Amino acid sequence: MNPDAHTLWRAPMWALSVLLACLGMLGPFAIDTYLPAFSGIAASIGATPVEMQQTLSVYLIGFAVMSLFHGALSDSFGRRPVVLWGVAVFTVASVGCALAQTIGQLVFFRLLQGLSTGAGIVVSRAVIRDMFAPADAQRVMSQVTLFFGIAPAIAPIIGGFLYVHADWHSIFWLLAAIGVALWIANYKLLPETLHADMRQPFNARNLLIGYRQMGSSARFMTLVLASGIPFNGMFLYVLSAPVFAGEHLGLAPQQFFWLFLCTIGGIMGGAWWSGRLAGRLPPMRQIRRGFRIMLAVSLVNVAANAIWPAQAWWALPLIGLFSLGWALMVPVVTLMVLDLVPERRGMASSFQSSIAAAANALVAGLLAPLVMHSTLALAVASLGLMAIGLVAWLWVKPRLQASAAA
Repeated sequence: MNPDAHTLWRAPMWALSVLLACLGMLGPFAIDTYLPAFSGIAASIGATPVEMQQTLSVYLIGFAVMSLFHGALSDSFGRRPVVLWGVAVFTVASVGCALAQTIGQLVFFRLLQGLSTGAGIVVSRAVIRDMFAPADAQRVMSQVTLFFGIAPAIAPIIGGFLYVHADWHSIFWLLAAIGVALWIANYKLLPETLHADMRQPFNARNLLIGYRQMGSSARFMTLVLASGIPFNGMFLYVLSAPVFAGEHLGLAPQQFFWLFLCTIGGIMGGAWWSGRLAGRLPPMRQIRRGFRIMLAVSLVNVAANAIWPAQAWWALPLIGLFSLGWALMVPVVTLMVLDLVPERRGMASSFQSSIAAAANALVAGLLAPLVMHSTLALAVASLGLMAIGLVAWLWVKPRLQASAAA
């Protein structure tokens, strides 16, 4: 924690939470807003469904690759410059998407969006730990997750409305306008939270030492898996929304918001609950509670899809409950990841985000196309992704307990 933290932000802490949440929401918002327009974009630029799916995949790949560097850059040059440059590049890329005439151009600018949006979510996590002690950091992390959930909830509604009443280009013009607004807000309000004594030298040797330290740490890697992989159990349905919501559940593009409303409603509910439990319930018990919810919901989801044809009235609430379980435990696990390497919190946040984004990209590019045409296959895949995180947590938990007791 920055020893001068109390002097850096004079406004109410909820205002800082909102500012950081807006940074964190930019990436998911850029995904969810244009999903209802998939078919229209494909028809307009002559793209196939597989090519359109790649606009998701390259975005996530770009996010994963550049996330390795956003945090390291912020450890060396400060949090503020990395945020401002990231938002600026995202804005330019959004303009490029709006002006794209071919699938190749759209893929390129979506890649550029992915390369830049990681700055917001990666650096915002480091800022939280720069500014707050552990219990307060959990509350703020939960608040950020709560506020961040609002944007993806309304994104498909906005995207569907713009697509129906204007055209798909207007969606990316909106993203560009949001980028401009965010840049101005952060330029005027965001303080530099990295203490001068905590700055790391920026060179290849220092980066390699840091990444080797984290990559060779079984505790670090399993905590990252425990926090990031279960998210894909829910995100799989978001990525498959055009088929899952449109074909299996029979929803029109304007009705996709029901899927996102349940998903983000669950995230917001879990984040609120996590904030309420901060300082009251031991962190490991809170994590256990979140995994129990996800496991129970996943098993019910598989059984229901094996017995009945999927219907929106029961399929969507199950996804929402899964999201609640994930959001309940993820603020705690994320802080555990950052505190494993307190001298390199930016890099730790980078590494965590990069691994999670790489998993997201694999799910988007490989797993989702394989399972999206069967609701049972989607449910089984979701259970499997959650199980990876659960096994990782069960492995690392006793080792963390032993380390704390020593």
